Amino acid sequence: MSDTNKSPRKVQQLFDLTGKTALVTGGSRGLGLQIAHALGEAGAKVVISSRKAADLEQAVMALQDAGIDARWVAADAGKAEDIQRLANETLERVGDVDILVNNAGATWGAPAVEHPLDAWDKVMNLNVRGYFLLSQAIAKASMIPRKQGRIINVASIAGLGGNPPFMQTIAYNTSKGAVVNFTRALACEWGHLGIRVNAIAPGFFPSKMTAGLMSIAGEDNIAKHAPLLRIGDDEDLKGAALLFASDAGKHITGQILPVDGGVSALVGG
Repeated sequence: MSDTNKSPRKVQQLFDLTGKTALVTGGSRGLGLQIAHALGEAGAKVVISSRKAADLEQAVMALQDAGIDARWVAADAGKAEDIQRLANETLERVGDVDILVNNAGATWGAPAVEHPLDAWDKVMNLNVRGYFLLSQAIAKASMIPRKQGRIINVASIAGLGGNPPFMQTIAYNTSKGAVVNFTRALACEWGHLGIRVNAIAPGFFPSKMTAGLMSIAGEDNIAKHAPLLRIGDDEDLKGAALLFASDAGKHITGQILPVDGGVSALVGG
């Protein structure tokens, strides 16, 4: 339905998430916690999830210290039974979920010719299968019946192309490429249900997942390959997440937004 007969809202109103509830997986640290802060600072009630209760307790304390209504549910987003329990417990504790952020992820470094099958499966189960199962569970129970919802998938610029030879992460790149088209396909299928599906594709950010690469390549060396000559920091995902989560982005779906200092704009990535 068109909103052309309504008086345009002010930009602050468009970005306001007061009264909304968000579920963020992989939300106890790093990019997930940064996104949880962004949504909470905009007024949303936030539920974060990861495998370790101790990490979640610490993260919720930080969110609450920032004035955010936050709570946690421990779950392994690589296991189907945990994903369903996460969905059920979240809905029981806070009611309908308006915003789902699929962020939990894993990587594995190995030459493609020697890549272990169990490591491949671990990465795919968490980075792709987990996104699908949680999106399905939350949409079926909460978003589709109300014909509204916002799903934000955290992809990566690694899903937009290949890597330098020293970055041997074939499973991770493949999984993030799958997330890119999963986002597009789901957006097209669920658009008529009032559900918007978009993805953020971060470049290099300091995190536990990138620590090994940072130590090998060096932060300064990585930064000099970006047009902005920097890597991401602890606020660079906030604006993108809030755009996709709020009414400011109500006419945007099926899109992949790189947040990478311009790396993906270079010829050949």
